[in-house]
Amino acid sequence: MRITPLDIRNHVFPRMIGGYARDEVDAFLEMVSEDYEALVREAQALREQVIRLEVQVEKLSSNEAILQETLITAQQLSEDLKRTAVKEAETVIGEAEVKAEKVLDAAHRRATRLAGDLREMKQLRTRLAASVRATIDTHLGLLDALAKDPPDEPALGGSAAFLATDSSDPTGPGPKA
Repeated sequence: MRITPLDIRNHVFPRMIGGYARDEVDAFLEMVSEDYEALVREAQALREQVIRLEVQVEKLSSNEAILQETLITAQQLSEDLKRTAVKEAETVIGEAEVKAEKVLDAAHRRATRLAGDLREMKQLRTRLAASVRATIDTHLGLLDALAKDPPDEPALGGSAAFLATDSSDPTGPGPKA
């Protein structure tokens, strides 16, 4: 059975001859009763504070669990984002490499085509130079033949003589005198 401060105040001791001084015992009991009452109030206040703190600890524990879950989710999301970024970068690099290879291949094909065109132009120039040279040689041969043997055709009216003129003459074309 628990003793309350009121029990201490109201307790009556049996009287005996030669016992304790009644006023001192009553004063002491009053003092003990007040101290005991203060301790009971303090104990009750501490119990209430423990309950409040337990509730707060429970809330904080719940918040801690939520924060840990959030942190884990954020870390997973971060890792996923990194993996996605790496994959995208690899894809972009791969596409750029393929595109660069295509551009380089096209440039090589164009360079090869231009080199072929240049060879053809050089060959054409060589053939054209040979053709022009052959034509000039033919015409010089004709001029030499005409200069050696002027034709006597009346229809030409001296045109053959005109062709046989000296081209080094500064006075211009005309029959040789």
